[in-house]
Amino acid sequence: MDTLLSIEESPFEFLHEIGGRLATADGFHEVLDRVVEFVSGLVRCDSCLIYVIDGEYLVLRASKNAHPDAVDRLKLRVGQGITGWVAEHNEPVAISEKAAQDPRFQFFHELPEDSYEAFLSVPLMCRGRVVGAINIQHRLPHIYRRKDIRMISAVGFLVGAEIELARMEEVNSNLTDQLRTRKVVERAKGILQRDLGLNEEQAYLALQKQSRQKRKAMKELAEAIILGAEVRETSRRRGVA
Repeated sequence: MDTLLSIEESPFEFLHEIGGRLATADGFHEVLDRVVEFVSGLVRCDSCLIYVIDGEYLVLRASKNAHPDAVDRLKLRVGQGITGWVAEHNEPVAISEKAAQDPRFQFFHELPEDSYEAFLSVPLMCRGRVVGAINIQHRLPHIYRRKDIRMISAVGFLVGAEIELARMEEVNSNLTDQLRTRKVVERAKGILQRDLGLNEEQAYLALQKQSRQKRKAMKELAEAIILGAEVRETSRRRGVA
């Protein structure tokens, strides 16, 4: 039975299905992957991409097809390409064939999907503002029916807030990690200054040099220095005792 038809006959099933998938997702990228999976089931397609706005840019965050070199790296300005146009104007765009000939089209060598014929892009919405876009593509010419466009647009309205929430949680988590790293590095610098008689800049440069030479993250190296200092201090106390 056709997926779209069954959902149209039971809108509650549609809401339950998408709500259930998002409720069981854990983390920003898993939320996006669930949306890609759901959208690809609604309209059988050869490609489904999700872009999320980050400042002035739309960043590719999820893809039905594996693009490890492009996901989280490929970006375009809001207003650039068809996807950027959709985000800027808050309107869907549906092109049934020769999508690459549209004057708004933006080529990316990282994406084989640029050669696909048909293209549908709809905005992701959160509280009346655009937070990204969902793109669907077909290798061969494909007519996107009005109900297809409305259905995927409805998904964009429903999942936009969840995606934005997951994105903000990821941002906050990254900021927390950065703060923890800074505290650990500062503590390690203090140990080097005390033990080696270095100034603050020299201690930082020493950490940076060792990080590069050992190919270890600055935080990991700093934690090793702190652990070493704690072990020495414990040994000293026991010796005194």
